Amino acid sequence: MNDLYDNFERIRKNDPEFHEIFKRFAFNEVYEYSTLTQKESVLVTLASLIACQSPKAFKKILLSSINKYITPEEVKELLYQSVPYVGFGRAHNFFGVVIKVFEKKGIDLPLENRSNTTSDNRRQKGREIQDRYFGAEMIQAMNDNAPEGQKHFNTFLEGFCFGDFYTRDGLNDQQRELITFVFIATLGGCENQLRGHAQGNLSVGNNKEKLVSAITVVLPYIGFPRSLNALSIINEICE
Repeated sequence: MNDLYDNFERIRKNDPEFHEIFKRFAFNEVYEYSTLTQKESVLVTLASLIACQSPKAFKKILLSSINKYITPEEVKELLYQSVPYVGFGRAHNFFGVVIKVFEKKGIDLPLENRSNTTSDNRRQKGREIQDRYFGAEMIQAMNDNAPEGQKHFNTFLEGFCFGDFYTRDGLNDQQRELITFVFIATLGGCENQLRGHAQGNLSVGNNKEKLVSAITVVLPYIGFPRSLNALSIINEICE
């Protein structure tokens, strides 16, 4: 994965000492303890950089990895999946970055539509995914126990978060839940949601080793406090 960091030319020229320290850790050492595929490693790294608000680093790594480790369609779905978790305010700039990278690489836009829902069935399809990931009883209890005046948030989860995004082609269930876990871990302060999506990852077939590997790969970008918080939750849920 060293080639992903070689594009950070300005750092290499102006601060070679830091360049070598970070490159050795982020692009060598952490991968010795990860079992992720190269595609998965790039996906979780780009996901973390979106949540970190690091468009320059995102662009550098995307330039090195597009059509080598990750497809344009997967990048598009990564962006779409980020919106309900980091918010469009954070995701907005990355849409522009991706468009510029695609134009530079000669990738024709717009890409193919990947939606699988309509305005009539998006909530139903979203609820089906919620039930499958988290258990129908738990989702029903969450809906039943929502305070008066706040039930529309559950409606939004069904239709917007799960109906509009999780139902799309381009990424599979395992990839979507893995990057979602990374979005939330990177944001920090969302531990209850992180617990839910740790369980969601187990439900779709991502095991403890994969979650630990994802946090290992993104540790250089999110730091030790958020990484250790995420590990504590992984250990708690996987018990």
